[in-house]
Amino acid sequence: MSHIHISVVIPVYGCCKCLDMLYQRLENSLSSITQDFEIIMVNDSSPDNSWMLIQSLAKKDDRVKGISLSRNFGQHYAITAGLNHAHGDWIVVMDCDLQDQPEEIVKLYEKAQEGFNIVFGRRYQRQDSFFKRLGSTVYYKVYNYFTESNVDNSIANFSIISSNVLAQLIKLKEQNRSYPLFINWVGFKRTEINIEHAAREQGNTTYTLKKLINLAIDGIVSQSNKPLRLSIKFGFLISLLSLFYTLFLILRYFIHGIPVEGWTSVMVSIYFIGGLIFANMGIIGLYIGKIFDEAKNRPLYLISETTFDKDP
Repeated sequence: MSHIHISVVIPVYGCCKCLDMLYQRLENSLSSITQDFEIIMVNDSSPDNSWMLIQSLAKKDDRVKGISLSRNFGQHYAITAGLNHAHGDWIVVMDCDLQDQPEEIVKLYEKAQEGFNIVFGRRYQRQDSFFKRLGSTVYYKVYNYFTESNVDNSIANFSIISSNVLAQLIKLKEQNRSYPLFINWVGFKRTEINIEHAAREQGNTTYTLKKLINLAIDGIVSQSNKPLRLSIKFGFLISLLSLFYTLFLILRYFIHGIPVEGWTSVMVSIYFIGGLIFANMGIIGLYIGKIFDEAKNRPLYLISETTFDKDP
């Protein structure tokens, strides 16, 4: 295998009509930096003809490498598959819908040459719908609160990392995947630059509100134990308030002779405490479920076929 200077990893789902233009623009952009590049397109069981087009591009240019997963594993698993097959000195991760513009790779690369191991693109003017921007903002505010971090919602996957960062990144084998969060964890010298963000060329985003909520829950549970700590503090708070209320009722009875209200207050208290117990059990159950998923030690993804010989 000839030396690869830049690898571009692209998870592909539902963007068949974009792939030809994506390849052409990538080829033009990367050629201005080096001829020693590879474009790794990972078909995440896309329901359209994406895999056929990837195969066609790979036949036309052997620098295009196609990987087809056996089913839809999700964007970040597809990114993992691509990273595991990348050989470049520098690795770019981007989306397939041309909102991440290939021409911006030159900016990322030039910034990295100033001595940075990681350079992320900041979408300072996002070309997304109001509801997608709102969902993203809420997601990151909730995530930042529970994980005590400061993740910028204008930053997504579009980035360039060095091979040293990649070597450490692929050691992370946990089932719950998030490329930007993993990059935050590994450290190294990092910066962000402003990039031009384009409108979506084809289709609609697959990140619905429900998926964003599930993604937030997975990210919080896998990256932080703050929900457990909050449930403990809240439990102590309820116990303390109950103690004060009990003392108040006792004093009121002995000083003013006012009897304690009966059935209604008791039932309300039971339902309230019961609800808290079930909520706390649910939080604990989420963590136990994540432990169960990790204990099964299943592969992160399965590959059905590739356009190249798999690495030994």
